[in-house]
Amino acid sequence: MILSGNEIRKHLGSKIFIEPFDETRLNPNSYNLTLCDELMTYEELILDMRQQHRIRRITIPEDGYVLNPNQLYLARTNELTETHGFVPMIEGRSSIGRLGLFVHVTAGFGDVGFKGFWTLEMFAVQPIRIYANVPICQIFYHEITGEIQEYVSDKYQNNKGIQPSMLFKELNPEAKPRDESQLAFPFDHP
Repeated sequence: MILSGNEIRKHLGSKIFIEPFDETRLNPNSYNLTLCDELMTYEELILDMRQQHRIRRITIPEDGYVLNPNQLYLARTNELTETHGFVPMIEGRSSIGRLGLFVHVTAGFGDVGFKGFWTLEMFAVQPIRIYANVPICQIFYHEITGEIQEYVSDKYQNNKGIQPSMLFKELNPEAKPRDESQLAFPFDHP
């Protein structure tokens, strides 16, 4: 069962936290989340699941930024969410999908107890200009039955920004993480 908008509102501040919350973005059975002004791309041409990757950070200017096809862009929501007792999920808005923009490639499924910003895996069918602070996706909540064990992770829980893949921590636990200066390229300003 999916929570209605009224049920989402009823659980705000107890089992559901959305910060900041704007009543005008509450839908009949979801809540619209907005796009932050930062993107991230990987620098390697071949991504290795067992390795940490170099990244490039891109600021979305006020006049927008054009996403190119065949390129994965990581982004995040402006809103930090926290959920207890329900399963949070995100989906792209239909108006965004009708422009050929995928908001998440596969990771729209959240875990009970997740707290943080949602990292979006954006992929465009054709070039598209995007803008910061646009309602980009919607979060909705499923009821869950049975004994609940909340999400615990040293990878994505309590994140502060866009999260690149940290699969290397599972597949190559002995690898020493690179520091940010070895991984990050400066912000691009188109």
